[in-house]
Amino acid sequence: MFELSPRVQELKDQLNAFMDEHIYPNEALFYEQVKLNKWGHPPILEELKKKARSQGLWNLFLPHSERGAGLNNEEYAHLCEIMGRVSFAGEVFNCSAPDTGNMETIERYGNEAQKEQWLKPLLAGEIRSCFSMTEPDVASSDATNIQCEIRREGDEYVINGTKWWSSGALNEHCKIAIVMGKTDPNAPKHLQQSMILVPLDSPGVTIVRDLHVFGYDHAPHGHAEIIYDNVRVPASNMLLGEGRGFEIAQGRLGPGRIHHCMRSIGIAERALEAMCRRAAERVAFGKPLYKHGSTAEAIAKSRCEIDQARLLTLHAARSMDLYGNKVARQQIAMIKAVAPTMACNVIDRAIQVHGAKGVCQDSFLASAYAKARTLRLADGPDEVHLGTIAKLEMGQYL
Repeated sequence: MFELSPRVQELKDQLNAFMDEHIYPNEALFYEQVKLNKWGHPPILEELKKKARSQGLWNLFLPHSERGAGLNNEEYAHLCEIMGRVSFAGEVFNCSAPDTGNMETIERYGNEAQKEQWLKPLLAGEIRSCFSMTEPDVASSDATNIQCEIRREGDEYVINGTKWWSSGALNEHCKIAIVMGKTDPNAPKHLQQSMILVPLDSPGVTIVRDLHVFGYDHAPHGHAEIIYDNVRVPASNMLLGEGRGFEIAQGRLGPGRIHHCMRSIGIAERALEAMCRRAAERVAFGKPLYKHGSTAEAIAKSRCEIDQARLLTLHAARSMDLYGNKVARQQIAMIKAVAPTMACNVIDRAIQVHGAKGVCQDSFLASAYAKARTLRLADGPDEVHLGTIAKLEMGQYL
């Protein structure tokens, strides 16, 4: 059903080989180097990026653009799953969030000057970026609640507001934020918001703190709370135009959700592999764990759920490629409601089979669970997506 072209199969084989030769063996070293310089750039990461780029494993996302690898959403999804198996692997191939979404946003909606100043170094992997939308004082699952003010004054915009969960902002290589805020609170509901480019070294930008996920700081990436206090940027930094924020968001979030879901499937697949190995190696009450009914059931359920989520996500990716994000809206909502929950369930079962090892730093499982659980909130909580699915389903009958 989802047969790969010779080129995509070759990229997939090449990517798997790179992961086996360079990523997995350096996983422990990466985290050791992060401890030495939390928000810095681990030297091993730069080495791996150079190797990946020299092999052509670079900017594999960015569908329908000559700046990327020329893959569509469905083709890239197969590769994204492989990268999702290790938390930092996406950056090795310059395919990590939120940079992928930000690059696609500037590629689609930026002017030539914005592309030259920001997209070019992002595509080269020279800098990183963050996305500032969520706010601590409002329910940001409804983005119309956003209160951050973007006010025009002559040839500048003045930005005032507090954002949090601006993922990646703490990294020393993060130089630019895409900020979503209100330019006209009196406009129609979905025309009040705009997106604007804000250099992080602008006067008035203050990173208040890093936010932890179940105790994990996710260094060297991290999630920042940021205050924008009378931050002035040129009017030319506005993306697409005033009141176009929701339009940009819808264009950005479709591919981003495919990426999130395929990465979730990748880490779930790795968790299932770890579960099976543990079940074969460990003996309890006179027999290997896999011969206990509860463990066998956990393995079987996990296999079914991973394959279901993968097929659903690939179907959504194909629908986006064939019909566009708007037509594929229900399928996109479905995968976002299904894949992160599936990953949480599979990782949780793997933790149970691993016992005490599963909840400590001796395995990747606890950290993986924390990240998977976060995805049930990021890019819209489950409830919002389920509401969208129901609304579109009922639309056939009302």
